[in-house]
Amino acid sequence: MFLEFFIWGGWFVTMGSYLALSLGATGAQSASAYSTQSWGAIVAPFFVGLIADRYVNAERLLGAIHLVGAVLMYVLYRAQQFDDFYPYLLAYMILYMPTLALVNSIAFRSLEDPSRYFSRIRLWGTIGWIAAGLIISYAFAWDSRAALADGMLRNTFLMCSVASVLLGLFSFSLPRTPPIGAADGRATLAQTVGSEALTLLRDRNFLVFFVASILICIPLAFYYQHANQFLTEIGVANATGKQTLGQASEVLFMLALPFFLNRLGMKVTLLLGMLAWAVRYVLFAFGDAGDLALFLLAGIALHGACYDFFFVAGQIYTDSRAGERYRSSAQGLITLATYGVGMLIGFQIAGAVTDMHAGPGPHDWPRIWLFPAGIAALISVLFLFSFRNVVITYERPGV
Repeated sequence: MFLEFFIWGGWFVTMGSYLALSLGATGAQSASAYSTQSWGAIVAPFFVGLIADRYVNAERLLGAIHLVGAVLMYVLYRAQQFDDFYPYLLAYMILYMPTLALVNSIAFRSLEDPSRYFSRIRLWGTIGWIAAGLIISYAFAWDSRAALADGMLRNTFLMCSVASVLLGLFSFSLPRTPPIGAADGRATLAQTVGSEALTLLRDRNFLVFFVASILICIPLAFYYQHANQFLTEIGVANATGKQTLGQASEVLFMLALPFFLNRLGMKVTLLLGMLAWAVRYVLFAFGDAGDLALFLLAGIALHGACYDFFFVAGQIYTDSRAGERYRSSAQGLITLATYGVGMLIGFQIAGAVTDMHAGPGPHDWPRIWLFPAGIAALISVLFLFSFRNVVITYERPGV
């Protein structure tokens, strides 16, 4: 888990800055690069459902993918222009996104009591993401102004290539996780991609949540695609390291999630998550690297509320509505809707808006950030008047 998310966090956070400052990419090109995550998320269920669930041990497939991924990461490190960069990034993400399901599968099937121990294992993924950001910013300062001018940020891909080799080799030592036959309870491909859960959309409340999940990914895409570029462009020191504050806050807000769900209900919790996106982008719009730097740090720290209160709470709501029969299918449907369709739309809009406010000097970041703030606020208002409240009792795994 540590290496899996160390690899992703080691290049994904800073790629927007690298593309803009080292490869001279436009906002539209950055959108295409980040959209590879969405294409990977769309392909992943088919990949896992057709191969990992049927023919190959999960640990062996995980190892093979990361060894190939190490080669692709090294090619990205050597790329000199965007046209040479993009095809290999697309290939990498189509391979990488299925590994998120593979590491979970290995963990769930290896742990004696997943409900008790999985959260402790998954926490190391968050630690890995944080570690990558701290190394980039504070150990090597690859995101400093001088290093950015020299193109040193490309070293993140070399670092991740080395980590991919380590994880690839280590994967072959993980517990044996053979494919499971249908008779043993394996989810069908239809369940994995979510087609069996389409009947849930007949429920007006779930339909409202489903549409909101897609739309809220538009503001989310702005953060992933442009937050690091924004921070480095306005002169925030150790921007990548400071962004790890968002992952640290995820842990704290996850601990607070049961309180909000049990005391305030699902509607208020989801609404707070959406409003948090609007607030963080207003803070970004009016913050700066000087006297108002606290605004930027507060906006980063809100990442936990933005993500946990909507996306994690949304997974819990989906699970409660789906029941035993459609559980796997419903989660697959929401994953495709958010990380697939929603993020794909969001990245394209974020790229277009950024290009609209580009000039000979720095971007007009206040206007850029007020755009997703307005979208998040509008979605929140529509959700407020169209979603009926439900109360779900939730306990943290292991509690």
